This record gives sequence, structure tokens and C-alpha cells, in this order.
Amino acid sequence: MKQLVLDLGAEPAQSLDTFQIGENAEMAHLMHQFAQRASREHFCYLWGETGAGKTHLLQGLAATDGARYIAADSGPEAFVLTPDVSLYLVDDVDQLSPERQIDAFALFNQVREHGAYMVCTGPVPPAVLPVREDLRTRMGWGLVYQIHGLSDDEKIAALTQAAEARGLTLSASVLPYLLSHFKRDMRSLSTMLDALDQYSLETQRPVTVPLLRDLLLQENTGSPHSEPKE
Repeated sequence: MKQLVLDLGAEPAQSLDTFQIGENAEMAHLMHQFAQRASREHFCYLWGETGAGKTHLLQGLAATDGARYIAADSGPEAFVLTPDVSLYLVDDVDQLSPERQIDAFALFNQVREHGAYMVCTGPVPPAVLPVREDLRTRMGWGLVYQIHGLSDDEKIAALTQAAEARGLTLSASVLPYLLSHFKRDMRSLSTMLDALDQYSLETQRPVTVPLLRDLLLQENTGSPHSEPKE
């Protein structure tokens, strides 16, 4: 049996519709308005812990026409206002280099001047962002939302729904065990659910805790699995 390797670094295509809303209903509604360029406010800053869904939202917005996703390591050309782009999406503002912070500050002013839209993200509120003062001030000029992560019950409900959508039957204790023994952000959990589906098909075994434990052990050790008895 060949070893199954999880590619947890791969970013699947994201959309606003696949974002798990949880306690973020108002913010999620606003992002749909930004996608349609229908918001009265043209700037929004989103903050929250790693895995809360900040990049998911920006990539979902980037899938709309006339939008540009700008990663922290993007070159200076990404920060240039162009006529074909009306929505600029700057991810991980706190990770911008000093040079790119200057570019982001200039882009913010141009976006404001030309009536375009901009959404930026970071791990903390604008007031304590570790960036230059003028950029930190700009981050707090528009709407500011904290993205609240899903509770364990909400994660289990979302993963259960995803499993049902693909016709995957899980034993009752699989998802609680997964939350206790694996990364807790939804992207990683969803990736593991895909891997469990594939692993179950390859091994012709039901998705139970022993199967999950086997797969986790295989990934942690990097060695081919040995099949425990169910």
C-alpha cells in the first residue's frame, strides 16, 4: 500500500460561500457587499487569529472581477493602482516589509482618492499593528471587524455537513478525536477530511478513530502505515 501524504500547504480554491460564518454574520454580509462593490464604506480591516479565515475571505473576494489579491511578499507592482482593478486585498499587513508598507500607504490614499475599495487583514487590532504609524492609522479609518473562530461544536457541525455532502460516513467519535489530535483551523481540518475519504477508499476501511489514528501516525512519522485491527 502506497503512503498517503497530506499536502497541508496547498491552498484550495476559496469562495465567500464556503466561508463558515459562525459568529461573523455581519462581517460576512459586508464582504458580499464588497464583492459587489455595493458597500457605502470603501475600506475594511479584518483581524483575528491564525486560521480564523482571513485569507479565505480575501481569496474569495479575489475571485470576483476587478479584484487583486496582494500577499505580504508581493512585489511593488502589486501596489500600483490600475484602471482595471476596483478592489484591492492586502493580506497580512503586519508582515509587509518597510518598503511595501510605504507602498501600501500610498495605495490606500489612491484607493480613497479614486473611489475604489480595499480590504486588509492582520492578526491584531489596528491600534497595535507593528507597522509604521501612518499606515497603522489608515488601517483604522474604515470599518474594523474581528473574525471570530468557530467553536468546536461549530467546527464539528461544518465538517459533518461537508462529510455528508461527499457521502462520507463517519463514526461518532472521529471528529472530536480529530479536534483533539490535529491542527484546529478549518483549512487543515477540511484537508484531513479529504485525506480520510481517500484513505478509507484506498484501504477499504470505514472512517473510524483507528483509521484516523493510523493516518495521523503515518503523517507524523513519515513512514508507511501498518494496519491495526479495528
